[in-house]
Amino acid sequence: MADTSRVVRSDGGRIARVLEQDSSELLDAWITAQSGVLSNRGTISATELRAQSREFLSLLKAATANGPTGTGTNGPAWDDVRGFLADLSRSRAVQGFSPSETATFVFSLKQPLFSRLRRAAGSDADALSDDVWNATLMLDELGLYTTEVYQKSREEVISRQQRDMLELSTPVIKLWEGILALPMVGTLDSSRTQVAMESLLQRIVETGSDVAILDITGVPTVDTLTAQHLLKTVNAVHLMGAECIISGIRPQIAQTIVHLGVDLEDVVTKSSLADAFRMALQHTGRAVIRSAPPANARAREEA
Repeated sequence: MADTSRVVRSDGGRIARVLEQDSSELLDAWITAQSGVLSNRGTISATELRAQSREFLSLLKAATANGPTGTGTNGPAWDDVRGFLADLSRSRAVQGFSPSETATFVFSLKQPLFSRLRRAAGSDADALSDDVWNATLMLDELGLYTTEVYQKSREEVISRQQRDMLELSTPVIKLWEGILALPMVGTLDSSRTQVAMESLLQRIVETGSDVAILDITGVPTVDTLTAQHLLKTVNAVHLMGAECIISGIRPQIAQTIVHLGVDLEDVVTKSSLADAFRMALQHTGRAVIRSAPPANARAREEA
């Protein structure tokens, strides 16, 4: 297999001269080529597109003018070009462009650049062949690089959104001074439990709470894995010096836990959140006392 890295950089000088001498004409032709693909995108203005294209051509000219490096577009001479494309790919991923639309920023430069290389080569067919081949390899590498960065950026965005959704689905509520509650709704998995545990422990530190209630009323089923997740959370709360109560233990869940042989003997459990809250108040030295009925209620009773 041929060493394409060496070929890409073997004759960058001629490409650099075309980028220098025909920069204005090349920029206009390239903008036209891009506009045909991005015409339906409203997230980037013509002014912004032109500025990005001009900057890229300037960086590309500097990189190709630095001579052969033997490392393709991965060498130090290409750091600024790759850095620019990385920033552009991330921004377009956020703006909603597709991977192909993002890569088109680079690939659409081929036809305008090839036309000017053909004109510069004149009747020298060998020079034209070498220049077009080198330019093709160069732009292909850079175009694929934009796709790689775009994909990583999208994965980061999706991962961040998933984590945000997990945090929103596991809110830590302050019920009273020193008492927190974490209502769990839906199926519990490792990722969700980890986020819930981190949020709960952080809130315990922030509020100095003595009691944390894990309410699983909204958890449809409890299997061995779910029970293990709950036990890990309880143990983590205990390590923080706080008491942990699990509420929402319905008869079906209690039977399932017994059937699975999960040991919850050292875990305080209650059937409802109200019962757990009452116990938490007692643990903190408080109690709920019924006050005298309001005046209108007494009037109705007397009537």
